[in-house]
Amino acid sequence: MNHRILIIDDDERLCAMLQQYLGNAGYSVAARHAIAPGLLALKQASFDALVLDLMLPDGDGLDACRQLRVFSSIPVLMLTARGEAMDRILGLEMGADDYLPKPFEPRELLARLKAILRRGTPSNSDVLRFGRLEIDRGARLVRVDGKPCEMTSYQFDLLLALAERPGRVMSREQLLDAVKGEPLEAFDRTIDVHISRIRAAVEDDPKHPRRILTLRGAGYVFARSQDEQERGA
Repeated sequence: MNHRILIIDDDERLCAMLQQYLGNAGYSVAARHAIAPGLLALKQASFDALVLDLMLPDGDGLDACRQLRVFSSIPVLMLTARGEAMDRILGLEMGADDYLPKPFEPRELLARLKAILRRGTPSNSDVLRFGRLEIDRGARLVRVDGKPCEMTSYQFDLLLALAERPGRVMSREQLLDAVKGEPLEAFDRTIDVHISRIRAAVEDDPKHPRRILTLRGAGYVFARSQDEQERGA
């Protein structure tokens, strides 16, 4: 599997070396040299692990890790020129999964990356993938082509309820029950409004949906195959 790794480190020479080394090991590697563009990259695209420097030009890696944990559960390997025990403890408390002091051997970094990716395997199952659509249950994010889709928390729960049962027709009552909403009243079309907005966020053409289909008189069904390449597979 070609894991995608993001490095946030202001040492451009180190980043280039790691990109080549990890690339030779089969990883797809991107680099950012400050916190702001790094966090933006994590919001805009899907990565499997983050290598994060502790000291960055626009802030502290500990603060970056704290901000990151608001929206992502990605495994984090923290790098630092410092080696004090307190820094390691703080890093782990802020949400890092492992800690590697500089200087280090690239082989050791690779071994530690493999270890946190293995530990992260259960959380990888948090991400549902249907062609170009990704639903990250842990981070509560939805992406199409790696780009985030805007929707409310309630709409995310509705989409997730459908996506966890692909190919199965769900009535409005079942959907409300799945998201623990209020009882459905006669002629209530709240679900329809939310589905319409979800389609606007995730469908290429909301008027001709391929992901969330309507079965007149029955409810909605989340399509198992949604994109052209899947249909042709």
